[in-house]
Amino acid sequence: MPNNPANPSGILGMIAGLQDLQTYREQNWEGSFSDYLDLVKERPAICRNAYQRLYDMILSFGTENYTEYKKPIVRYKFFDDPIDNGKDAVFGIDVHLMKLLNTLKSAALGLGPEKRVILLHGPVGSAKSSIVRLFKKGVEWYSRQPEGALYTFSWHLPTGEVVPSPLHEDPLRLIPIEMRKPVLDEINKAAAGRAKYRIEVEGDLDPVSRFLFREGLKECSGDWLQMVERIRVRRLLLSEKDRMGIGTFQPKDEKNQDSTELTGDINYRRIAELGSDSDPRAFNFDGEFCVANRGIIEFVEMLKLDVAFLYDLLGASQEHVIKPKKFAQTAIDEVIIGHTNEPEYKRLQSNEFMEALRDRTIKIDVPYITRWSDESRIYKRDFNKHRVHKHIAPHTLEMAAMWAVLTRLEDPKKANLSVLQKLKLYDGRTLAGYTEDNVKELRKTAVREALEGISPRFVQDKISNALVRDTGAPSINAFMVLNELESGLRSHSLINDEDRKKRYRELIGVVKKEYEDIVKNEVQKAIASDENAIMRLCGNYIDNVKAFTQKERVKNAFTGGYEEPDERMMRSIEEKIDIPVARKEDFRRELMNYIGALAIDGKQFNFRMNERLYRALELKLFEDQKDSIQLSSLVSQVVDPETQAKIDVVKQRLIDQYGYDEYSATDVLHYVASIFARGDAKEG
Repeated sequence: MPNNPANPSGILGMIAGLQDLQTYREQNWEGSFSDYLDLVKERPAICRNAYQRLYDMILSFGTENYTEYKKPIVRYKFFDDPIDNGKDAVFGIDVHLMKLLNTLKSAALGLGPEKRVILLHGPVGSAKSSIVRLFKKGVEWYSRQPEGALYTFSWHLPTGEVVPSPLHEDPLRLIPIEMRKPVLDEINKAAAGRAKYRIEVEGDLDPVSRFLFREGLKECSGDWLQMVERIRVRRLLLSEKDRMGIGTFQPKDEKNQDSTELTGDINYRRIAELGSDSDPRAFNFDGEFCVANRGIIEFVEMLKLDVAFLYDLLGASQEHVIKPKKFAQTAIDEVIIGHTNEPEYKRLQSNEFMEALRDRTIKIDVPYITRWSDESRIYKRDFNKHRVHKHIAPHTLEMAAMWAVLTRLEDPKKANLSVLQKLKLYDGRTLAGYTEDNVKELRKTAVREALEGISPRFVQDKISNALVRDTGAPSINAFMVLNELESGLRSHSLINDEDRKKRYRELIGVVKKEYEDIVKNEVQKAIASDENAIMRLCGNYIDNVKAFTQKERVKNAFTGGYEEPDERMMRSIEEKIDIPVARKEDFRRELMNYIGALAIDGKQFNFRMNERLYRALELKLFEDQKDSIQLSSLVSQVVDPETQAKIDVVKQRLIDQYGYDEYSATDVLHYVASIFARGDAKEG
């Protein structure tokens, strides 16, 4: 039995319930010019220009403040891509995004940058396109929100024909230029205290609207009020797909591309109807500059464009006008943003004929990420458990990120600092002898850092290769991905320098060693994660330390007799955290003073309160237990049931506490076991 359209059920009913008819009506509002003036008085923000609207859109998502190397940083939450669930989120370049937002703020306030082309400059894969994509998505989304509303108009002619403003202009441009100042002064006076920006309307109408305006005045005997009744104002929703307020221009074959793609071209069919090629109605104002009016235009790989196209940018940026074929200069209001790689930018700098364009360009550097944790976030976003069919063992993506960041760092000039230590300092880790000022100086002296190195795209491709490679294993680990990265270097299309390839291969070795240390540490923790055993060991250590510092003897719980403090046991723990013999007494007294201070405050000491001691206890317990577990016997493939039971407990801890699956937990246990079998592991 078919559904009743008036009373839908099932999936149709669900769809009907999800409709928001009120929002639809608001987004498709239509009214007279007088109605629009009432809206302007009520909500002056609807008259913002393109830069103001873009800047306010970004601010609408809020900010976070933090300090890095004593410098206050503002993180704009918009760059987390809340509109699209983080699909195009940009990580790790907050300082550069701050510079970009400062430029947009200045442009919104009319301080000069609105007359420039914003040029994002950086190496391939450094998020330049992602930033522009976010802007385009953002202004599209914002135009659908009440606070981001903007309006345009259509001509409703006596013949019944409806002619939309081809550049979807602000209806206030219908106020004749000679009348605008007193009218706008009155509007701004009424909006005082409620408007963030002063309402300004610059430039004349587009050629079609100007023609219809002029003809309408003739037909109405010069009565502007009567003529303007032909105008219907409507809400404008920006849309890249519908080519409304968002344009994109990219280089193509020079033979198949000309400047009409930017400004539009003659409509020959309409010439036959109208009888003249100079009639603006016989022109298609559908070039990207026209399409992008009131919004944003992106120039993809801008400096790869032919010089003829770059000349069009001069007037568009400085004077906010374009020159369609056969028509006068036409005013536009849009954010002009392009992006380019370094080779093209160097070519621009060396071209003396392009001095005018260089002078009208604001370059914003968009480098690679140099914070390891931020680089990791890219791969965790792209290869999350909802998108991949294989389990990704812990640290796999982090190790790929570590290698990518290492390739971008300059070798430290300080002899006692390795590039791996530098990476960890940049990531906020502490290192003896290095302060925030030292790290700041490291960044300042590395002038080419983050402008060269491996692109995230290359790493993403190799992670994908590892995931789809048919190895029969249900999961991948860091070694699989690192091996893919190493083999991929041989055919890397952008690296021809063999010395660079050699250095990158050496860095893969550095990462493998770091990964080895991480998994050894993890297995040690899993073996020694018996809380009760650590607590007992800690209690025994504290009792002996107390007796040592107070020059007392310790009661033997088994014999009941009193004995000297167990120096061998205390040193076996302290050596795990590199406490030298000469410092042992100081360390023990500091510990007892800390415990005493806690007791005065009515608090009881817990081994977790002292991270160094906790780590020392774990390592000591691991040392004591590893022989009973006989981890190295795993490589022999002959394990007795009792040992196997203990190994299964450790494996389950790796699964429950560290994120391994059954396969990768077994894999990492075998790997660490092989290290012990080779005798490569450091004792403790």
